Amino acid sequence: MKASPARRRIVWTVISVFVIVYALFPVASIFATSFKIPSDLTSGTFLPNTWSFTNYEQILVGDAQTLFLSALRNSIGISLIATFIAVVLATLCAYGIARLDFPGKRLVLTTALGVSIFPVISIVTPLFNLWRNIGLYDTWAGLIIPYLSLTLPISIWTLAAFFRQIPWELEQAAQVDGATTWQAFRKAIVPLAAPGVFTTAIIAFFIAWNDFVYGISLTSTDAARPVPAALAFFTGASQFEEPTGAISAAAIIVTIPVVVLVLAFQRQIVSGLTQGAVKG
Repeated sequence: MKASPARRRIVWTVISVFVIVYALFPVASIFATSFKIPSDLTSGTFLPNTWSFTNYEQILVGDAQTLFLSALRNSIGISLIATFIAVVLATLCAYGIARLDFPGKRLVLTTALGVSIFPVISIVTPLFNLWRNIGLYDTWAGLIIPYLSLTLPISIWTLAAFFRQIPWELEQAAQVDGATTWQAFRKAIVPLAAPGVFTTAIIAFFIAWNDFVYGISLTSTDAARPVPAALAFFTGASQFEEPTGAISAAAIIVTIPVVVLVLAFQRQIVSGLTQGAVKG
């Protein structure tokens, strides 16, 4: 006996509400904690008894200013550079996979998929020793290079799916009209692939932005330490004070850009992920 449409709608509504509450509860808890004063941290209440901006002042203009702002600068710079390099390389690679017929094409995609699911922690120790020997330890380049191992595979998969949907007759028509191969690619293909490239850039930026393992393992000073790793070094005003409030405030600040981007481009992100999964 099949359930009526109204009953199914109610069931799915209840499930959706449960999933949303379950997913957002940690964020709401961190948000409330970021406004608590030290005495409220052990009160056991969800909301602060006294709402205070002390934690935000501490990380923006107070004792933790240097640690947080330098880490924020590192995160923005390293993530943007890693995203740019990954998208450029992935665009060329995906174009070749979708446009050309050559042996080993599927092997390239399979290798990219294998790299994307490779456990990061297993290569941290070899990278740590190698980076120290060649001088890349605690540098921006020392994080950008391993970040490419995270962002490049999924970028190739996502963009290859987008390129497969482009009608190649447009490129051939442009060449018939006298355009070179590069001009046909730049003027006929790139505009059509722009939405996919943009979606891929957002996904790659999120991956680099949220990394913790590489950030904590391959840095030792503020020269290159990103925000996720810097949060582990936050301290309170004294040795008897827990930095939970300051860490929560920093987490909220670095989450705001991610939430804004996801809400603004959620359709494109979901489309890019599902197309990459299905068409690969």
